[in-house]
Amino acid sequence: MSNPEAEAWLERVRAIKRGRSFGRRAPHKPLLLLFAIGRLFHDHHSRVTFESLELPLLRLLRNFGPPSKKPHPEQPFWHLQSDGLWTVSATDIDRASIALAKDRLPTGFAHSPTAAQLRRLGTVGQLQPDFEAALLADRRLMCDVVQTLLKANWPPSLHEDVCTLAGLDIAALEGAVAAQRVREAPVPERRRDPEFRVKVLRAYRYRCAMCGYDGRLDAAAVGLEAAHVRWWAEGGPDETNNGLCLCVMHHKLFDRGVLGIRQDRCIMVSGQFVGWGNAAEEIVMALAGHHLAAPRAGESKVSQEHLRWHEDEVFRSPAL
Repeated sequence: MSNPEAEAWLERVRAIKRGRSFGRRAPHKPLLLLFAIGRLFHDHHSRVTFESLELPLLRLLRNFGPPSKKPHPEQPFWHLQSDGLWTVSATDIDRASIALAKDRLPTGFAHSPTAAQLRRLGTVGQLQPDFEAALLADRRLMCDVVQTLLKANWPPSLHEDVCTLAGLDIAALEGAVAAQRVREAPVPERRRDPEFRVKVLRAYRYRCAMCGYDGRLDAAAVGLEAAHVRWWAEGGPDETNNGLCLCVMHHKLFDRGVLGIRQDRCIMVSGQFVGWGNAAEEIVMALAGHHLAAPRAGESKVSQEHLRWHEDEVFRSPAL
């Protein structure tokens, strides 16, 4: 497959329409695509019935979509067709039955059928045939598509978790293209600030803003990271008013929505978090209600706007 063809598919992936409700992030279609690519990588086909896809896609939406009482897996299953990357059809091989099934489904993409309709009609989805063939023929393209989806929708701390739950062995995929260098997805309109980590860690005196951990090996800080409050993938800037110095554990829990920060800068712990041992009590639950450490004098605190975004889009309410 030529590079122009591969780039055309990547451009189509980057241009996926993400219907946002009240400005909320909407990674529903990317999650479906990652699941389908995982199936394609392992089984050499992506064809799947809605009935068998519904539960795993529901798990992905609950874990890596915005907090929601009732995710709707039928919506990405139906609406991804509009991006030219996915097809939906009936399973019954009888042509009359297929025609009848299509008559019962909505035309166009303004509305989606209900999950019950999709189950009852035995609908199946699969990657658009030319797209599927291109991915099977070019593992590098497959890897680039996966990396593009991950970088556009989640922080790096969650990439492995997203892939694992989607059934996508990212290490095996990257191994399949080890002879080729996996290129970074281009983001010409935005550039990362290479000094972001240093600026944030320095602002918080190289201490976790939640637990105070300040480990060093020789002269270098270890186990400390610069966390984006509003994710880079969701427009969050590489600025200290959007950054926190967190230890590796609390960074991961913050990005998963176990931990959050109220507008008064007190730490919240999700009521959905469960831990029975002393470690869970001491490392996580004991943080509830504690004030976040302030940055040193002259440095910007995390803005209320970014705190509100994280509480609305990531934190798994209710708080303890």
